[in-house]
Parts: sequence; C-alpha cells; structure tokens
Amino acid sequence: MISNKNNNISSRSMGRVTLADVAEKAGVSPITASRALKNPQQVSEKLRTKIYDAVNELGYIPNHAARSLASSETKIISVIFPSLSNAVFPDVLDGIHDTLAPAGYRILLANTHYETDQEEILVRTLLEQNPDGIIVTGIDQNENTRKLLLGSKTPVVQIMELTDFPIDMNVGFSHFQASYDLVRHLQNAGYKKIGFIGARMDPRSQRRMEGYKHAMQEIGISNNDYVLTNQSHTSFKLGAKLFNQLFTQFSDLEAICFSNDDLAAGAMFECSRKGIRVPEDISIAGFNDLDFAEELTPSLTTVSIPLYEMGKKAAEYLLHKIVNRTNPDSLQYDVSYKVVERKSTYTDVS
Repeated sequence: MISNKNNNISSRSMGRVTLADVAEKAGVSPITASRALKNPQQVSEKLRTKIYDAVNELGYIPNHAARSLASSETKIISVIFPSLSNAVFPDVLDGIHDTLAPAGYRILLANTHYETDQEEILVRTLLEQNPDGIIVTGIDQNENTRKLLLGSKTPVVQIMELTDFPIDMNVGFSHFQASYDLVRHLQNAGYKKIGFIGARMDPRSQRRMEGYKHAMQEIGISNNDYVLTNQSHTSFKLGAKLFNQLFTQFSDLEAICFSNDDLAAGAMFECSRKGIRVPEDISIAGFNDLDFAEELTPSLTTVSIPLYEMGKKAAEYLLHKIVNRTNPDSLQYDVSYKVVERKSTYTDVS
C-alpha cells in the first residue's frame, strides 16, 4: 500500500475546482468572481488580482460546457484543415485568428490529412462539442459530412475554393480558372510547349491540372505526355525529381507549370545544379506565391492568393451568421488572385 505522510504534499482532489471555490479563496462572491473572468473591465484591478491569484493557485478551469447550456454559446470555432504542415494554411489561420480572437472566440483546429473519411469523423466529433461555427477546407465533403453539417444548423464556411452549391457560406476562388489564367499568361508571352507537374493531387490540384489542359487545348496542344503527376507529399526534393523525369523526356519543353511553389522551387534548385538557365532555357511557374517565391534567383512566377484575406473574410462571415442565425442568406466571396511574374525575359501581361 502506498501512503502519503508528507503534509506538505497535497493529494489531488477527486472533485473539479468550482467557481465557488475560487470565490471563497479570493474572499468575494461567486457573482463577482464570474464577472471578473467574463468581463474583467467591470471589476477593479485589486479584485481582479485576488481572483486571478485564486484561479492560478487552485488550478480552476472554467466549465464551458455548462456555460454553453445556459447561454447556447460555446465561444468556440472549429477549423478543419487538410494539413498542418502545408505552408499555405498558416496565413489563412492568422486571418481567422486575428478576426475571431478580439471577438472573444477560441479556435479548435483539426487536421484531416486530406482524407474525406477522416473529415467525416472529425466533423461528427467537433459538432458534439457544439461549436458556434465551423470553417472547413474545400468543397469536396462526402455525402455524410454534408448531411451532418446541413443538419447541425451550425454556421459553416467552406474556404479555399468556390462552389455553386455551398453548404452555407463560401470564401475562395476557382483553381481551374487561376491555373488556366497562368497558362494563358505564358502562352501570350510566346510559350507554346508547356508542361504540367503536380503532386498529392488533392481535388484542388486536380482542378489546377484541368485548367492547364483546357488552356493547352485552346491552342491545339492536348499532349498528355507533357503532364506528370505523383501522389506523394509535395517537397523541394520531389519537385527536382519530377522535373528531371519530364524535362529529360521532353527537352523541347519551353515552360512547366507546377501545382504549387514547393515543387517549382525544387525544379529551380535542380536547374541551378545542372546549369539549366531559368527562364532562358526553361520557364518555371508555381502556384500560391509563398514567402520564398520572391527570394529565389530568379524570383518565381506564380499565382498569388490573398490567403490572410481569405481567412479574415471567412471569420467575418461566421461572426455575421452567429449574430444573425435566422438569416437564411448563403454568403459567398470570390477572393482576387493574380498572376505574378517576376524577373524574366518575357513581357509581363498580367
């Protein structure tokens, strides 16, 4: 049998520390303690200090579930991303956070790993927490997930792309059109033999590939041999590998569009190692305009997406719907992307 005979070491209480415990410790009423935690500005600094000291000493954690039963609010917004390592999403999350935090909301972040079945499980779990709103990436939720979100009556924003049939609200852009515009940009600059390299090939990457194919078909080139895809995670290393495969097979290629900047940067590093001049020997174009795109030598031509703005607008839509829950309007916002051409030998027509 293990016993604790040291009176200086307190055993953990079996009961949850309550607001009444905090109030007693601080020598105030439970109402005053509650007010200090919910609206600190309504309590004097002296009282706040006493109450916060009691909170820290007792290890008090507010019972938000109980609070939500009384107020029908949890002050929680669930955000579902397909990846936490993809460099695209931090800027989106910053836009969400910077809008929701001042309004008193906390973010519960979940990762689907690009798996629709996992997304369904996460949506079901998150809805059990009764969030005040949900932000979900993409428009390709499976039928069960759509039913869950539609039936929950929880405000929902789908981000990163647009759809004609949003679950509720929608903030994004057309990946098909953006890729099409990038290819047309290259074509207008004189490039005809243009390849496409993509990895992972989630639905958004697939739509970028379709935009590329449509633009190529318009000038009479529908050679799918110029297309190389891979289901692996994107990386600089993979970009270099895929570039070598395609350019070795088709050395007459004049330009290559990559499904994201990571792959494009890897190709540029490989060109530098092999003495292939960019853009004199081959033009390289990416997608997303990540921070490093402008710092490459030469800087990377890419499609610039206002990621922070997208997150901010999604959060603003949620706040609007939370306040106006009876409003049936399905809000939609088309963010403005642009083709950004940097140091190159051809004319900027964007």
